[in-house]
Amino acid sequence: MYSLEDLLHLMARLRDPQYGCPWDIKQTYASIVPHTLEEAYEVADAIERGDFDHLQGELGDLLFQVVYYSQLAREEGRFEFDGVVDSITRKLIRRHPHVFPTGDLYAPLDIPRLDEEQVKERWEQIKAEERAEKSDAPQQLSLLDDVPVALPALSRAAKLQKRAAQVGFDWPDALPVVDKVREELDEVLEAMADNDPAAITDEIGDLLFVVVNLARHLKVDPETALRSANAKFDRRFRFIEQALRDTGRPVEDCTLEDLDALWGEAKRQEKNLPSCG
Repeated sequence: MYSLEDLLHLMARLRDPQYGCPWDIKQTYASIVPHTLEEAYEVADAIERGDFDHLQGELGDLLFQVVYYSQLAREEGRFEFDGVVDSITRKLIRRHPHVFPTGDLYAPLDIPRLDEEQVKERWEQIKAEERAEKSDAPQQLSLLDDVPVALPALSRAAKLQKRAAQVGFDWPDALPVVDKVREELDEVLEAMADNDPAAITDEIGDLLFVVVNLARHLKVDPETALRSANAKFDRRFRFIEQALRDTGRPVEDCTLEDLDALWGEAKRQEKNLPSCG
């Protein structure tokens, strides 16, 4: 069985300037980013579908992305893969003093246990310390500093809101957020009545942001919820297409009422399938 060392050797061979793969040789950090995001989503997709037969392969694809960046950095004398492993291990030891109170990875396990709230409080304290260490101007440090801009918009909205909630900038429960959703929807309607494209875009953004807030208060991950809704739409629309193929009728010849009736049939059939949303 191949090992991690074999994978690192393979990566170095792929990037060999004389004998490597032409495609791999010309890649940069930036050109690899879209592939990294795609591989991460494929891991999530396999888990959500319960496709554990293929999860191992998807995790391998994601690991290869880390190996790729590490090879690029090695060539530039920045760091190597061992440094990546060392940095994440040190970070996790530091962030789990309730598991590694002495900072020793291999210390005995007979240590006092903290409750979940104490663990969470200590975790946030340590992350705040890490943000301060990274900041060039600690006096201007923000709770929002390390929320990645490149996150999917729904996920970033949820993280921004969660951070603000740590200092009390939050609604007390979900019901006021529902009222805010209605308020933002009314503002979308006003912008539509004014036929103002810029205002419509702005108000739609506000509406989406507050819907994310509602999801957060209801303990729902908005990104997961929307992916589930996407999958549901995909599944039901494919049902419509197949039903029309079975009758030899082109979808273009159908009225909206025809398509909506088939949509309703797809929903009825799904009621007997526990795995469907």
